[in-house]
Amino acid sequence: MNDNQLLRYSRHILLEHIGIEGQEKINAARALIIGAGGLGSPAALYLASAGVGRITLVDNDTVDLTNLQRQILHTTERVGQTKVRSGQQSLQQINPDIHVIALQERADGQRLEALVQDADVVLDCCDNFVTRHAVNAACIKFGVPLVSGAAIGFDGQISVFDQRNSNAPCYACLFPPQQQFEEVLCSGMGVFAPLVGIIGTMQAAEALKLIMKIGQPLIGRLLMLDAMNMEWTQIKINKNPACPVCS
Repeated sequence: MNDNQLLRYSRHILLEHIGIEGQEKINAARALIIGAGGLGSPAALYLASAGVGRITLVDNDTVDLTNLQRQILHTTERVGQTKVRSGQQSLQQINPDIHVIALQERADGQRLEALVQDADVVLDCCDNFVTRHAVNAACIKFGVPLVSGAAIGFDGQISVFDQRNSNAPCYACLFPPQQQFEEVLCSGMGVFAPLVGIIGTMQAAEALKLIMKIGQPLIGRLLMLDAMNMEWTQIKINKNPACPVCS
């Protein structure tokens, strides 16, 4: 790190569990963020400010005025722009030392697998089960840790799935792909603005811990937030020995 970087990241370096070694791991890391909306916005902003060396943003949507109530990567002036280009601009304004790749697409199949294989950590910040299951399967295939978040209305949840631990559950252990779930979108039900900030920021925290290999990640645990009453509930997730994806 040069002098400017030592100054920029000094408050991390002062932390006993991070130091220069931990910050260098962050600077060398490659993060893949699926979704540049409500969850992806705070997650990406904190990964960028922390110095994650390469951040790949994947989203096929454009910025809409209705997004601005919660999607803090974007601005009024960028309505109509692609979310990934808008996000790229915001992240590089915060930290010009990092490399941000903007991909306006809905990654799936071999394309998704290639992106996951080239990442150190994946953050699922999307809003549909099909993509979540595809991301989970790719992370299992290549042994890449997955930080999964979700938020709708006043309810949020977050967990970490890491198949480098053979006893750890995967996303499909929690939400079996053959089971039918009602797809609820923000456009139809709405979402409390700060809720996505809380969950997305926690996704960034879990991703940084995984990158540095510090602390206790949310593996085998699902945290659920009732923001109306500001109450957290934690449930244990066990690996499903009959899981069609990871077993």
